[in-house]
Amino acid sequence: MEQRPLGRTGISVSTLCLGTMMFGDWGTKDHDESIKTIHRALDAGITFVDTADVYSQGESEVIVGKALKGRRDDVVLATKFFMPMDDDPNHRGASRRWITTAVENSLRRLDVDHIDLYQMHRWDPSVDLDETLGALTDLVRAGKILYFGHSTFPASTIVEAQHIARDRGRERFVTEQPTYSILTRGIENEVLPVCQRYGMGVLSYSPLAGGWLTGRYREDDQTGPTSPARKRLANRFDLALPENQRKLDAAAGLARLADEAGISLIEMAIAFVLRHPAITSAIIGPRTLDHLESQLTAADVVLPDDVLDRIDQIVAPGVTLNPADNGWASPSLQPAARRR
Repeated sequence: MEQRPLGRTGISVSTLCLGTMMFGDWGTKDHDESIKTIHRALDAGITFVDTADVYSQGESEVIVGKALKGRRDDVVLATKFFMPMDDDPNHRGASRRWITTAVENSLRRLDVDHIDLYQMHRWDPSVDLDETLGALTDLVRAGKILYFGHSTFPASTIVEAQHIARDRGRERFVTEQPTYSILTRGIENEVLPVCQRYGMGVLSYSPLAGGWLTGRYREDDQTGPTSPARKRLANRFDLALPENQRKLDAAAGLARLADEAGISLIEMAIAFVLRHPAITSAIIGPRTLDHLESQLTAADVVLPDDVLDRIDQIVAPGVTLNPADNGWASPSLQPAARRR
């Protein structure tokens, strides 16, 4: 599998990154089955594994730790902090207090002595970025993490964080993890160009748009994705909403295009993400071994320009068909901020 530079860190990672959100209580509950899937991914050439403390409330990290026994040195290991771990308001966020606790918890669950890439799961404008950068810099200098990144940051905050690091002598964020797919192209406007400008690696998640680009849902479908997790996200999956109907229509057109190109819709969706020059690695998130096998082949697919042009006709560059899929909503647009 092709290896690409992870920004300017000097290390390389596979073009497919194994996301492990679906290993544990949120997905495959059998640890042995999850470990088998992880081992198959490693055997197929994947060298990049991404998890998070919040995935199944730490269970995913435990499973990943078990799977990497004896293979740790072959893998660039990434995890994340920030999301609520319980009802305690201090067991979340990007404060120094929580970061220093969260990293120790992740190291223990993963059973490793360091984390290669430690990522801030979301931006919180209520927390001083310099406090977060200071805590993360201390972890780098202590050898507990090697690099750190962020996920789903707006472009302006990516720039601000880079300037704070430069001006105050902090280590800098070296990666961004945004959502990106044919149906979710908003980051093409600013986030991806900004990441390129600062030499950042980009590991994008949800290339299959939460299941919309698996080929399972067609124009005559009236239910949409129906897993328990998706039912809780009605604004992204309820077909009564016109923005989700647009996604369904686009997915059907994309499925026909994939058929004409002689590839699966899954292969086309992942290959599309990998074709953007700003993307380092696409995170795939299989729940089962069969899911993994259907996605591995995308690493060898190169979409020709005419297929890319046809994709652009179905979903225009820079457009996200349903803004709820962007992963981050500006607090400036909330009613309180608008004084309504």
